[in-house]
Amino acid sequence: MSQQLYLEDVSVGDALPPLPVTVDETQMFFFSAATYNGHRIHYDKDWARGTEGYDDVLVQGPLQAALLARAVTDWIGPAGRLVTYSAQNRAVAFPGQELVFGGTVTGVREDGDRTLVDLELAATRGDDTLMPGSAVVSLPSRSGGA
Repeated sequence: MSQQLYLEDVSVGDALPPLPVTVDETQMFFFSAATYNGHRIHYDKDWARGTEGYDDVLVQGPLQAALLARAVTDWIGPAGRLVTYSAQNRAVAFPGQELVFGGTVTGVREDGDRTLVDLELAATRGDDTLMPGSAVVSLPSRSGGA
C-alpha cells in the first residue's frame, strides 16, 4: 500500500517517483485477455513482422496508459483522487524494453471548495516520449480540508 501524499507536500516542479516497467509477453497476454483485445499485433510475431512490418509484437497502448495512470495513483496514495486523466499513444513499444512512467506537478489551484494539482505526464523509453499525458488530482490536506 502506498503512503499518503498531502496537499502541503506538493509544489510546482515536483516530480512523481518514476515507475519503471519492463512489459513481457505474459503480461501482454493477460492484458489482452482482460480487455478482450484479440488484435494479432499483440501476440502473433509472424503477423506483426510480416503483415504489419514491425520488429516484434507491440505492447498495447491501453496497457501503457494504465501503467501511466498507476504511476499517478501510486503517488497520490489511497485518499487522493484522480479527477481527470488523458494520454495519447504516439510511439510503439516492444516487450522487453524498459518503459518509465512518471510526471511533474505543473500547477496547484483552487477550484471551488477544493484544491487541485495539475500534472504533466509521460511514458518514456530512454529519451523517447511514447505517451504524453496530463492529469488533475485532488489530495487531502493535513488540516482536514480538501
